[in-house]
Amino acid sequence: MTSLPDRFRAAARGAGATATDTDLDSAANYLLSRWTEPQRHYHDVTHLSAVLDVVDKFAGLAPNPDRVRLAAWMHDAVYDPRALGDANERDSAEFAHGLLLELGTPEEVAAEVARLVGLTAGHATEENDPDGELLCDADLAILAADEDRYARYTMAIRREYAHVPDGDFRAARSRVLQELLKLPSIYRLAPIRDEWETAAQRNLQAELELLA
Repeated sequence: MTSLPDRFRAAARGAGATATDTDLDSAANYLLSRWTEPQRHYHDVTHLSAVLDVVDKFAGLAPNPDRVRLAAWMHDAVYDPRALGDANERDSAEFAHGLLLELGTPEEVAAEVARLVGLTAGHATEENDPDGELLCDADLAILAADEDRYARYTMAIRREYAHVPDGDFRAARSRVLQELLKLPSIYRLAPIRDEWETAAQRNLQAELELLA
């Protein structure tokens, strides 16, 4: 099985990075150190690997899959459960832009990866944005999980927000789920939507009922 640093190096090379392999490996390992921070119970290396696996599976649906892979690596590079609004996504996008420039990727690529990272704040994409759609669909893949795995996901999210009182957490979590259900569909790319939409809708509705 290809290691995560190898996967990062391949994606960076595919997106035009000119840094040495040593520098690319150092960047990958630094990112992995972020993904293993103690406040993470769901937004961890397991989540990163799962998002990358979905991107790989459906890479043919995106014109620039290596950019999407890099955005997957960066999309929760900054993750503080106490942050307000979309601060984590904005900070992760800024971090991605700077790191990719340091690794020698063209400005256009660094800016585009940062844009993709920003989309994960609300998972709303414009028309004709298959790269953005693939990243958002991959990030939300857990919503279509089987019942047991979905339950583990929700418990992990609650642990990340252990500092929030139960009533406030239920209200905030309900708003997140309701916003997702307001989207035209949870998944944007047709093959992914056909495979996962029904299960995700069912999981979100069931969780909302429990939260109520």
